[in-house]
Amino acid sequence: MNAPIKQSQASILTRLYDMKRKQLEHALQQGNSLRCQVLEAEAEAISNALKAAR
Repeated sequence: MNAPIKQSQASILTRLYDMKRKQLEHALQQGNSLRCQVLEAEAEAISNALKAAR
């Protein structure tokens, strides 16, 4: 994959990860443990994709 595409993909994944972490913070404040587990798993998957894209 060429550099501009990788950069674009990394940028999108970074924004997705940031949004997911904000959702997780909100769920933590509400005390919704099941939602927290799901959001944490999603954030981890995005993080792993981001590492692979770099």
